[in-house]
Amino acid sequence: MNNTNTPDDHLPPYQVRPRFEIETTFAVKELISIIKKALEQEGAPCKARIHDGYATLFIPSEEQHFWSPQLTLSVDEIPNGCSLRGLYGPRPEVWTMFVFFYAVIGFAILIISIFGFSNLSLGNSGNILWLLPVLVLIFLSLYVTAYLGQKMGHDQMIVLHTFVEETIGMKI
Repeated sequence: MNNTNTPDDHLPPYQVRPRFEIETTFAVKELISIIKKALEQEGAPCKARIHDGYATLFIPSEEQHFWSPQLTLSVDEIPNGCSLRGLYGPRPEVWTMFVFFYAVIGFAILIISIFGFSNLSLGNSGNILWLLPVLVLIFLSLYVTAYLGQKMGHDQMIVLHTFVEETIGMKI
């Protein structure tokens, strides 16, 4: 795994849900058609779900792992062509899992803080407050896990990015 950016790798090594936006001279339907044709080519490096003005590119299932990214493309009409916006992120089930864990930890921190500080204000023991640093450490470990997971999926993110650049004939 390469930590430095190469000429083909001008994506940031770590950024929460990296994104891009470019303007093209293509019409919306024309750009979607170009992407569809590229995906139909033998040896296309990715698969997609495509709808009007919207596409989700992902790595073929036989090459996917838990940390495999996907690229969501949104194509909007502008006066001289179209705007292509891309958002890299984890698959929905991975994203949902992390949001769930963050929410549970946040809720636990809130409840423990209310209970512990209420007890302290009443002159009772606030021993439960020792759980707060533990929950913060769990929260930070989830963040580090997400960071390491994104590093593991970075090579596949480059595959998706390169596919889009080659398909539309523009550097993003």
